[in-house]
Amino acid sequence: MSKVGKKFEAAKKLVDKPSYTLADAMPLVKKAAFTKFDETVEVAMRLGVDPKHADQMVRGTVVLPHGLGKTKRVVVIASGDKVREGREAGADESGGDDIVQKIQGGWLEFDAVVATPDMMKSVGRLGKVLGPRGMMPNPKTGTVTVDVAKAVKEVKAGKVEFRVDKTGIIHCAVGKVSFEANKLAENAGALISSVIKAKPASSKGKYIKSIVISSTMGPGLAIDLVSVEAA
Repeated sequence: MSKVGKKFEAAKKLVDKPSYTLADAMPLVKKAAFTKFDETVEVAMRLGVDPKHADQMVRGTVVLPHGLGKTKRVVVIASGDKVREGREAGADESGGDDIVQKIQGGWLEFDAVVATPDMMKSVGRLGKVLGPRGMMPNPKTGTVTVDVAKAVKEVKAGKVEFRVDKTGIIHCAVGKVSFEANKLAENAGALISSVIKAKPASSKGKYIKSIVISSTMGPGLAIDLVSVEAA
C-alpha cells in the first residue's frame, strides 16, 4: 500500500459513526485531512431530481458567511457610468468592449464576471471561453444586472454558485481545512439551506437523498439529514 493509501486508511478509521451533525462533522473533517497543503472542504448533495428535465434543474447562489478563504478577482463588463460604478465597488477590472477583446486575446486572470444587460451581446462572444469555466454571466445568479456595485460586493463577500450536475449531485466548496470548525459548519449550513430553498415545484418524493462532507483527499462523512432539514 502506498504512503498516501496508508494515511487515507488511518483517516478513514476516525469516521466511527454512520452519520454526523454539521457541528460534529467539521472537527473530524479537519482531523482527517492528512496532506501538507490546505485542503478544500467540499459538500456533495445527492438530490432526488432528474436534471434532464428543465423544470427539475436546481441552481442558485449563496453568500457563504465566512467566504472561501480568498477574495475573488472580479471583472465588470459594462457601459457608461456603470464602468465607474464597478470600479468604485471594488472590481479588479472594469470596462466595456476593451475587456471583451482582452479576454478574447487569452487574458483570464479573474474568478468571476459581472455584466450589464446591454453588454451581453458582446459578452456572448466569450461563451466558449467563459462557459466551460463556469464564469459566463447569468441573470439567475445575479451576474447579469444593472446593479453592478451590489453584484461585485456579493462576489467579493464570498458568494458562490451551486448547480446540480447530470447525475443529480451538487458539489460545492465551503472553505479550507484551516478554517475554524464552527465557520465551516456555518458555511455548509448556509449552502444546504439555499439548496433546500431552491427545491423545484416539480420535484416529487425525497428531495435531499444524501449529504457527504470531505476534504480534498480525506474520507467522506455522511451528514444526518434530519439534523439539517430541521435547521
